[in-house]
Amino acid sequence: MHDHPHPLGHGDVGSVLTRREALGLFTTPLLLAFAGCEETTAGEDEPLSGSCVVRPELTEGPFYVDAELLRSDIREDRAGVPLALAFSVSRVAGSACELLPGAIVDIWHADASGAYSGVGSQSGTRFLRGSQQTGADGAARFTTIYPGWYAGRTPHIHFKVRSPAPSASAYEFTSQLFFDDALSREIYTSAAPYATRGVQDRSNASDGIYRRGGARMLLDVSETDGAYTAAFDIALLID
Repeated sequence: MHDHPHPLGHGDVGSVLTRREALGLFTTPLLLAFAGCEETTAGEDEPLSGSCVVRPELTEGPFYVDAELLRSDIREDRAGVPLALAFSVSRVAGSACELLPGAIVDIWHADASGAYSGVGSQSGTRFLRGSQQTGADGAARFTTIYPGWYAGRTPHIHFKVRSPAPSASAYEFTSQLFFDDALSREIYTSAAPYATRGVQDRSNASDGIYRRGGARMLLDVSETDGAYTAAFDIALLID
């Protein structure tokens, strides 16, 4: 059985917890996600860590397929702008964050045409899906492409961070990663094969799921010679 995220109001998204607040949360089974925690010592009412910021859990969506594909390169035959995506996974321990080895990170997203594998007309395919287990450094790395868009949604990547096997202490956190609107417009108007479809029909601000906390899930993307790199830090508060 999976622990579920502690219920957070909209005012809680992006808040920094004090040490007292965080320790109080340990009294019930829960799982929270934080932005890149630093190994610091906090006083009783000081922030748990200068950058331990709550990450919102967002909907899994209808296209998750438990394909158990342990692989780093998830592209298969899908054409698109290369994207190297690295996760750094930690867990909150007392007043600091510790690297979390052994966690399973799953990602899945649409191809340049806006199609997902494994569903509908793409049933039986597994492109742009994969899992990696975090190493001793808490890292999970993927080679993929910049996601395409489909009607009604801003461009995004789905992901899960979960325990490696069912147990009494199993955990699972699900959310979505987003991209700067200007970067998406640039890629969709100038790069093949995206340019044949043009720009997305939803900006981040007009996307209902993004408005639930997506600003905390924006990827910081850098570009070198037409290939993109992004890193995402996440820390879990696991009972």
